[in-house]
Amino acid sequence: MALRINDLVPDFNAETDQGAISFHDWIGSDWAILFSHPKDFTPVCTTEFGAVAQLAAEWKKRGTKVIGVSVDGVEAHQKWKGDIEKFSGAKAGFPIIADEKLDVSKAFDMLPAEAYLPDGRTPNDTATVRSVFIIGPDKKLKLSMTYPMSVGRNFAEVLRALDALQLTYNVPLATPANWAAGQDVIVALSLNDEQAREKYGAIDVKLPYLRTAKAPK
Repeated sequence: MALRINDLVPDFNAETDQGAISFHDWIGSDWAILFSHPKDFTPVCTTEFGAVAQLAAEWKKRGTKVIGVSVDGVEAHQKWKGDIEKFSGAKAGFPIIADEKLDVSKAFDMLPAEAYLPDGRTPNDTATVRSVFIIGPDKKLKLSMTYPMSVGRNFAEVLRALDALQLTYNVPLATPANWAAGQDVIVALSLNDEQAREKYGAIDVKLPYLRTAKAPK
């Protein structure tokens, strides 16, 4: 069964280029982003890992841990990081899971159960392993995105989505289309107008079911 929003994400033990981890313990009480790749030393993925490395200060500011997963081994990951850092000009300080047996890829429903790694494989053999999973401190999936091989992921959008998720986490708010940090938010219908004003101050009633307010600090 596919992993759905608010499902508890799989826990697993794995080797990374920074040592062994137990995934739920590694997350701890933080937010986490798992971003996956079909193979090391591939062009699009190198640019994506570089983008994640360049955003290190932004992830830290948001109390968010990032971790990569690729279906090659630890030694390959360590060598690949040299290319990533050379390309991006930033230190790739995050760990990369060595998912050589596809255990993590299958647990997160990125590959069918019968998938295997043939000799001389290409990235096409694990092409669906191009996903992003944003996970809350409760270890539940908050958002997922899956991309085709030809389209590089937009990590500015991942950062924007993370901001929206953190702002609305366990509070009666939502964000409108194209929302950016600092812009007005939507008040949930679980609050009536009086409750909304008491909680968020002035509200703008655009439609009976669409009310906005200043984003909380």
